[in-house]
Amino acid sequence: MLVEAVYLKYNYDFRDYTGASQKRRVLVAMREMECATVSELQSRVLHEPNGFAQLLQYLTIPVTEMFRDPDYFLAVREQVAPFLKTYPSLKIWVAGCSTGEEVYSLAILLKEEGLLERSIIYATDINPESLDAARRGVFPLDRMRLYTENYQKSGGKAAFSDYYTAAYGGALFERSLMENVTFADHSLSTDSVFSETHFVSCRNVLIYFNRRLQDRVLGLFHDSLCHRGFLGLGSKESIDFSSYAERFEPIAKRERVFRKVSP
Repeated sequence: MLVEAVYLKYNYDFRDYTGASQKRRVLVAMREMECATVSELQSRVLHEPNGFAQLLQYLTIPVTEMFRDPDYFLAVREQVAPFLKTYPSLKIWVAGCSTGEEVYSLAILLKEEGLLERSIIYATDINPESLDAARRGVFPLDRMRLYTENYQKSGGKAAFSDYYTAAYGGALFERSLMENVTFADHSLSTDSVFSETHFVSCRNVLIYFNRRLQDRVLGLFHDSLCHRGFLGLGSKESIDFSSYAERFEPIAKRERVFRKVSP
């Protein structure tokens, strides 16, 4: 089986990703990599130098935008930031950061709330190419209108265009936003907790995992969070059926913002 072979050779674990999502992504990879069968795809991935790197781009297709689901960022601004302001320093984990749109959005929000300078942000993903794109901080200019609308709806306090300049054929975001950000390779499937954090944001990632892996990941987040720390999830994600459901309380249930209630 392809995902088992990938795990054994590269230690990237996709075995607990949902079947339907995984099947779609493998079919896309077969088409784009011009493989007639899964066996042919597997052979290329295992034996060609760039085969696995190519496959990884299809297994981790980023679906993201800046200030996506503006109500979520408004809830963070209004209901989480006031508590974060009580700490002298902050550690924040953006898990599954993809190409960085979420990280830059959060950094802008923290800056406007006077929190960015005292924050350390860990932005993690399993895709090296996505992490490189996030570090560059250049996004398509034709997306700026949508991102501006999202930003305004999320309670933005400035002109969104103040945060970027047109460069390199795209929108280059202020480097100062990333001064306290560490981008790192981290797998929610196989890696462990790496720091005590005050806020974890992991959005539109759990929907691709089966129940067992979702539980593992929620356990990672629970163990990573400090006492009464905050967790933000994606709009289609829930903790209701998890074994960790009782260990979090909803702060903004519709926007999927929770607070840790047990050690």
